[in-house]
Amino acid sequence: MKTTKTEVPPGTARAVRVAAGELVRVIDVEGGQVGDVFAFTADMTEHHSAAHTRARVDRLFPAVGESFATDRRRPILTLVEDTSPGEHDMLIPACDPARYAALGAPGHRSCASNLREALDEAGLSFAGPTPQPINVFMRIPVGEDGRLSWLTASSRAGDAITLRADLDCVVVVSACPQDLVRISDVRLSPLALEIVHNGGTP
Repeated sequence: MKTTKTEVPPGTARAVRVAAGELVRVIDVEGGQVGDVFAFTADMTEHHSAAHTRARVDRLFPAVGESFATDRRRPILTLVEDTSPGEHDMLIPACDPARYAALGAPGHRSCASNLREALDEAGLSFAGPTPQPINVFMRIPVGEDGRLSWLTASSRAGDAITLRADLDCVVVVSACPQDLVRISDVRLSPLALEIVHNGGTP
């Protein structure tokens, strides 16, 4: 079974095309690195929607065997394996230039800008607002009082989350450049993106 591996350097993003039935594996190479995952249908007319996914699975993040939904309520990716501690997020939006300006760091790289750059490099574009990402390895627990805590990722070197494409799609992974709020570990590090072709099981 053929596997294609793409490195996502710290603070950057990469876009890949994935056929229905293929597996997408996001690997935390060194541990403690948050990643923003975006998914679009192949024609770029639908995208993963956190709100529609929560309505579909009745939880804040899908469990293994459950699907992520598009803004048209169609399953686009299914979570098939997770070797990490299982702490991920779909509440926090992608970091963007306005976020860093508010933190006193104008011009800082961001996942929102990374998304556009990665799509452009792949010869693709998306006209709408930046979709809510699937924040893999990101720890944002909700307290009993409803408050959110921003904790450092607990993923270890080699931990991975594996998704099966339910539609032909475009997947973008950003190794989040956020280093002003310590959601990633001591320093930013790379992620790896593997595509397991011809379907199959992880």
